[in-house]
Amino acid sequence: MTALARTLQTYFTVFARTQRDLSANTISSYRDTWRMLLKYLSVTLGTPVDELDLDNLTATNVTAFLDHLQQERGNNAKTRNTRLTAIRSVLARALPDHPEHAATITQVLAIPPRRTTRPVIEFLTPAETQALLDAPDQQTWTGRRDHALLVMTVQTGLRISEICSLTYQDIHLGAGPHIACTGKGRRQRVTPLTRTTVTTMTNYLDERRSRPGVALF
Repeated sequence: MTALARTLQTYFTVFARTQRDLSANTISSYRDTWRMLLKYLSVTLGTPVDELDLDNLTATNVTAFLDHLQQERGNNAKTRNTRLTAIRSVLARALPDHPEHAATITQVLAIPPRRTTRPVIEFLTPAETQALLDAPDQQTWTGRRDHALLVMTVQTGLRISEICSLTYQDIHLGAGPHIACTGKGRRQRVTPLTRTTVTTMTNYLDERRSRPGVALF
């Protein structure tokens, strides 16, 4: 087994889960990055995957892989930087155990991220927000559900993934009404609910509880 193989196995089976406590999504993203990198190096270097080692992970090869992601796969600079972070995370962990590859690893760790531009965030006007809330046909069940979902989203600003993960247990409509969820980065979020949202959700839940499942929407 090569030093790279041992490094990857240790990182993903021990270090990432037990020492860094990375989320399942982060581990999956890092794994996919290395899967693509190993396949790329195997093809470009003409070396079987099981023979690739740390000395193949030069700054030149890693940079070429990142360029490949942008030019051939159409990834943007933000995705490129995410892939670079995954590569650097594993190699930074490997450096103390493999000082014989220190020069190669440190050159990869020194690869700078690409500069990205942040999009301008635009907000709906009150009239546009009301038009959005009025759009669902509340004469139908799906329309009433969609209306409640939009009211909740507009008031709380929850992400789509957070809204989709909500269950009955996450909403509290009594004293101190609020909605609780696990947000990005496994952070616990508790958002107070306004009187309008409480009224909408109370009417919605009276009908929702008669239907199967525990998902809020």
